Amino acid sequence: MNYVPGDLRDQLAHVGYDVVQAALVCGSGGNLSARIPDEDACWVSGSGAWLDRLSRTSFTAVRISDGGPASVGAVPAPRAEPTSELALHLALFRAREDVNAIVHLHPQTALLLDALGEHIRIVTTDHAFYLRRVSTVPFRLPGTTELAALTAAMAADGTNCLVLSQHGCVVMADSVELAHKRARNLEEAAQLTYRALTAGRLEGLRECPEEFLDRLHGPAIVNV
Repeated sequence: MNYVPGDLRDQLAHVGYDVVQAALVCGSGGNLSARIPDEDACWVSGSGAWLDRLSRTSFTAVRISDGGPASVGAVPAPRAEPTSELALHLALFRAREDVNAIVHLHPQTALLLDALGEHIRIVTTDHAFYLRRVSTVPFRLPGTTELAALTAAMAADGTNCLVLSQHGCVVMADSVELAHKRARNLEEAAQLTYRALTAGRLEGLRECPEEFLDRLHGPAIVNV
């Protein structure tokens, strides 16, 4: 295993540091969560937490079923205020039992394309493998139950990567590591799309061949 082992909070803290270094988010813009195994609860980053300065105490445990504070093992129910996007994380965990990690960021290129009315193109085989498809959630006020419900409804068909119009993105996976990879690949796909747009060649940009996309629905692809 070459990813951060052990506690899910350590893994999420690693994601936070990396995405800030990669300029996928500034400071405390964005939030992270992970489902706690065998519990009706998740770890979620605290309100206003700087993503590149996270530690285990930066996360609070919250019940997925009702959003109340949760005690996990020897860790008492925390007093820290969870992220203002808690409703979004809880709605996605409820809608998708296969999702164990959620990364919400504000990646600049993906958001610029959205503001320009352009969708992110799936150009490479890595983009196809990790993203499959990218959907756009129409604008709703951040932190609202309306945004949470609409995003969860659009993710219910198995979509793991969504752009929240004029706001950010949310990516989901069955592990923190895979959600991290998806977040990185989403912005890379956006950057390639934007470069083609600025070169005046977007209409001629070839997306990933259907032959490879068809394979994704067949036997598992390994060593990608």
